[in-house]
Amino acid sequence: MSETCPHVLTLPSAVTPHTTEGCEDCLKIGSPWVHLRECLSCGHIGCCDSSPNRHARAHAAATTHEVVRSFEPGEDWRWCFADETFV
Repeated sequence: MSETCPHVLTLPSAVTPHTTEGCEDCLKIGSPWVHLRECLSCGHIGCCDSSPNRHARAHAAATTHEVVRSFEPGEDWRWCFADETFV
């Protein structure tokens, strides 16, 4: 894991998840998801790259909010989409 990712330095100290019900974009369109990711810039909950719609990655591309964390129980890791690495 790398803690030198410059995108981590721009994150707020805390965010509140927009929902705890699932991928907020999949919920709107009635689509399934596999795993959830929380945007650490704004709290958007999106689905992972193994999900059909890859909403977490799409959110990162649309907003330049690059860093997410796993929103799965028992998991504690972060990923930077811009650098394609764990942070």
